[in-house]
Amino acid sequence: MKKNRILIVEDEEKLARTMGDFLKFQGYDVCCAANGREALATFYKERKTLDLILLDIMMPDISGYEVLKEIRKTSNIPVIMLTARSSVEDQMSGFEKGADDYITKPYTLELVRLHIEAVLKRAGKLANILEYQDISVNLDAKKVYWKDKYIETTRKEYELLVYFIENSGIVLARNNILDAVWGYDYVGDIRTVDTLVKQLRKKLTEECTYIKSVYGVGYLFGEGNYEE
Repeated sequence: MKKNRILIVEDEEKLARTMGDFLKFQGYDVCCAANGREALATFYKERKTLDLILLDIMMPDISGYEVLKEIRKTSNIPVIMLTARSSVEDQMSGFEKGADDYITKPYTLELVRLHIEAVLKRAGKLANILEYQDISVNLDAKKVYWKDKYIETTRKEYELLVYFIENSGIVLARNNILDAVWGYDYVGDIRTVDTLVKQLRKKLTEECTYIKSVYGVGYLFGEGNYEE
């Protein structure tokens, strides 16, 4: 599954590395530029793959404002300005030049994450993803991925997997699964659950061992304690 790709433009090497490591841990694809010229070169080369730019203002060669001005000639890619300048005038200048957001230093990495998510959501670039280890579910597109490979599922297979992931580590009785996936007014029996689990396991292949049978009860998805 494609990850959102972020270009970090920051001339302080340690800060850029720390930011990059944090965003990678958060599930983003990251590339870096150490100055304005490098930022523009990277933008022109890879702009089709970029989803957002974190742009420092104070740089030794070309200022972040000039970089933004150049980017805005050809692209509306979301840009968040990073700067130690906190005056209202500086922020207004950033927005007037086309910035989507503005973060002043010092800042926490968690704050940057929240700003990134907010801007990507406004731009329609942030997918609503549910994950468990090697399984990813795009809740907006209703698509399932195993190790980044698309797995075609029926609507009920999809709903069952989402229910399993949302309740990972919990032993789930067949009756509860039936009610959650098919609804309380469903007139079928619990064997329907076993049939659907069998279908889902087959599609995920034997390599995926997350769905465990709990004798006499139901199923456990992921890690958890239960008696055979």
